[in-house]
Amino acid sequence: MTESADADDLIRIYRQRFDDRDLDNKLVLWKVLVEDFFQRYVPQDGTVVDLGAGNCEFVNQVRAARRIAVDLNPDTVRLASPGVEVLTTRSDDMSALEDGSVDTVFTSNFFEHLPSKDDLMTTLAECRRVTRVGGRIVILMPNIRYVGGRYWDYLDHHLPLTDASVAEALDISGYTVDEQVGRFLPYTVKDARFEVRPFMVRNYLRIRPAWRVLGQQMLVVGSRL
Repeated sequence: MTESADADDLIRIYRQRFDDRDLDNKLVLWKVLVEDFFQRYVPQDGTVVDLGAGNCEFVNQVRAARRIAVDLNPDTVRLASPGVEVLTTRSDDMSALEDGSVDTVFTSNFFEHLPSKDDLMTTLAECRRVTRVGGRIVILMPNIRYVGGRYWDYLDHHLPLTDASVAEALDISGYTVDEQVGRFLPYTVKDARFEVRPFMVRNYLRIRPAWRVLGQQMLVVGSRL
């Protein structure tokens, strides 16, 4: 399959997957997630890469001197806010970025779309290359241990991982694991029975026992050695 065909498939899948209500819910969710939680991992005077940026919900909200969205989906260029650089490239080929030029690599719901564990390891090697010593990688994604069969409800899910396997991959790739949370966020807002409100997200983040009940996505944070 050609790269052009891959891009066409990505556009078709993601335009079809989320309706307007889903997208509105995601925007509310990510605004609070970034402000109340994920901003702590990104220095405001630094450089952040959103790997597999998709609709740019994270990178459009986060505060940083330089913001870079990486995604093969051509729609990412249209969805990125002014001031966000977009690299339409593979996750294992960020050659436009210099060695050690990034403070934080953030990736959400992306690694499960990689075809194989070899692709995961080459992607992590590239993340390590572009990240400065002491810089971070922040990984949010479904945890197959808790999602179970629902993991396969999406046609483009390929790589099933747990927080333990992601932590092991980071260790092998030259990171030290700083945080490993097997249960963090619920799986998805798609087809939610209610509209997501900011107070709901804030309360969920504060009430950590709720994570152990509702969390089906993992959070793993590593520092580059």
